[in-house]
Amino acid sequence: MMDGRKFIADYMPLREALYRIAYHILESEADAEDALQDLYVKLWNSRDALDGIGNPKGYCIVLLKNICIDRLRRKENGRSESLPETLASGDDSSAGIEGKETLSRVLRAMDGLSASQREVLRMKAVEGLSYEEMAERTGMNNLTLRVLLSQARKKIRKEL
Repeated sequence: MMDGRKFIADYMPLREALYRIAYHILESEADAEDALQDLYVKLWNSRDALDGIGNPKGYCIVLLKNICIDRLRRKENGRSESLPETLASGDDSSAGIEGKETLSRVLRAMDGLSASQREVLRMKAVEGLSYEEMAERTGMNNLTLRVLLSQARKKIRKEL
């Protein structure tokens, strides 16, 4: 079991980098802070399993990305929440709007992937793992991983 000192030493220094990732995805300081708080609560509640994590930063990034995606989906489904800051301020920045639309389309396309395709895509794109590292983690051979990644990318391109 991980004690408080080890948790603080291993996971708290990641806070700034994780905040930047959350802010980049959510585009709101308050939402990024909330997502980060959710992440740390989740980490603390599962601290018994954290000793086995070889790459704490990669693990946190994956968890945080999933928390942010969940928040975006809830926000998209609950239209009663306030408009994104760029829209609420009357900013006609088409780049911001197009970026959100693209992210929404990518997330919908990812929903159509199989669990193994989604996992391989996440490990490669988010964590930046090599095929050898992914093979160690999943038990699949390199060829299978390459095929899954290729299929996932093709499906996403087709949806976009």
